[in-house]
Amino acid sequence: MDLHVYLAFVVATTIMIALPGPSVILTIAHSISFGWKHALFTVTGATIGIAVQILVATIGLTSLLNVVAVAFEWLRWAGAAYLIYLGIKQWRSASEPLEIDTSSVSKRNLLVQGIVVTIPNPKSLIFIAAFLPQFIDTARPLGVQFAFIVPTFLLITFIVTSVWALAAGNVSIFLKSQRAFQSAMRTAGGLMIMAGMGLALARRSN
Repeated sequence: MDLHVYLAFVVATTIMIALPGPSVILTIAHSISFGWKHALFTVTGATIGIAVQILVATIGLTSLLNVVAVAFEWLRWAGAAYLIYLGIKQWRSASEPLEIDTSSVSKRNLLVQGIVVTIPNPKSLIFIAAFLPQFIDTARPLGVQFAFIVPTFLLITFIVTSVWALAAGNVSIFLKSQRAFQSAMRTAGGLMIMAGMGLALARRSN
């Protein structure tokens, strides 16, 4: 993987992970309710869940590429379109209230909740399957590329979600505001739409 492609992957991944999805929202809720230190167990659980989803996505993407390279290229186009769709959907759902069960304070339960919310979530699995191909060079060995991509993705996931936990614990009053949460969701949706359009334009220019 070329250095400029890797750096682009790092930047894009950081932006995407920072968007308020189910795992981030759960982390925010736990941080507000129990403190950011407890919320780090939720972050750990979410990262484990993402690791499982990346494994599933990697196996699927490798199998697809081994069958037909043309289908893989179409998947990258579809992935860019899907990111735009997610952005629009997130923008439209910004008015929905934040409702998450935070009745359990056990660190173990917080860890389990992070795993349970992440692994069964088809949206994040499809997102990963749509996102990763944008940075894969089909002409180079996949194993080497995934050796860089997977650890980087997981590290960024843990760091960025931990920042959410820390921020939520320190500005809990602000994040409890429905108006503030709505603004954050719409900003995130707009960024996702821009990212999807950027990837689509990159595909077109190749």
